[in-house]
Amino acid sequence: QWHLVESGGGLVQPGESLTLSCVASGATLNQFAIGWFRQAPGKAREKVSCISSHGGTPLYEDSVKGRFTISRDNTENRVHLQMNSLKPEDTGVYYCAAEWFTCYHYINQNYDNFDAWGQGAQVTVSS
Repeated sequence: QWHLVESGGGLVQPGESLTLSCVASGATLNQFAIGWFRQAPGKAREKVSCISSHGGTPLYEDSVKGRFTISRDNTENRVHLQMNSLKPEDTGVYYCAAEWFTCYHYINQNYDNFDAWGQGAQVTVSS
């Protein structure tokens, strides 16, 4: 059974940047849309961004629009989330998840319908 692996998390100060990567183990990602989600302590999981399998116009939540950039490299079988101008409220565990072709389940928050999830990467923004 295939799965996703996130990397690139860490501790940074406000205003700094981090890049998260999501790579597939046991599958190729070129037919999957990849969504990024995050969960802060004591809070519900929330959407962050999504990119379709063909890499069309990505989706961003208002809280990260203009600061985060999602991209995919199908030759390397991975998706990146570039996070700039990080804020303390960006702190949380970041997860990537895969669904076929489009960001349908991401848009509708159908978390149980994703084909694979990663184990999560901790991002902490603190001075």
